[in-house]
Amino acid sequence: MVVARRKLKLKPRHYTEEDYYNLPENVRAELIRGHLIYNQAAPSRFHQTILGELYTAINMYLKEKGGRCRVFPAPFAVKLWEDEKTIVEPDISVICDRDKLTDRGCTGAPDWIIEIISPSTSSHDYVVKLNLYAEAGVREYWIVDPDKESIFVYYLEEAYFKVESYTFRDKVHANIYDDLCIDFTELDL
Repeated sequence: MVVARRKLKLKPRHYTEEDYYNLPENVRAELIRGHLIYNQAAPSRFHQTILGELYTAINMYLKEKGGRCRVFPAPFAVKLWEDEKTIVEPDISVICDRDKLTDRGCTGAPDWIIEIISPSTSSHDYVVKLNLYAEAGVREYWIVDPDKESIFVYYLEEAYFKVESYTFRDKVHANIYDDLCIDFTELDL
C-alpha cells in the first residue's frame, strides 16, 4: 500500500525586537524585516584593526570639533525604523541626533555608517544593507573591503545614494563634514 504524503506549507517565522534582544549574549545577529540573520564568523584581525583605526580617527575628529555627534563601534544595535522589525549592527555608527540614542542603542537612521566586509557578508553589505540604509535615510554609508583594499562611499543626495570609490592609498572625504578626510595611508593597517 502506497501512502501519499502531504507537504505542509509552513509560514516562515517572523521574529520581533523582543526575540532579537532575548538572544544569548554570545550570539551576533541582525533582524532584517522580521528575519534573523546570524553572523557566523568572528571578524578577522585585519577587520578589527581597520575598525579600530577608523573609530579612533572619527572619534578624535568629533572630540576636536565638539558638537553633538557620537561614534559607536560594533556591537551596537541600530533600529532603523520605530515600527519595523529591522535591527542592524553596523561596524561603525555616527549619530548626531542624540535624541535617537537609547539604552539599547539607536532608534532611527544614523548619519553615517561604515561596514567592513568579509567574504561571507559582502552581498549582504553591498545589496541588502545598502538598500536598507538608503530607504532609512542614512546620509552616508561606507563599505570598506579589506581584501580588495577598496572603499565605496555612498552619500545621500535627495532620495538617492551617489557613490565614489577609493583605495587604501587615498584620502577619503566624509561628505557629512566639510573638513574630515581620512588618509588611509596614515592608518596603522
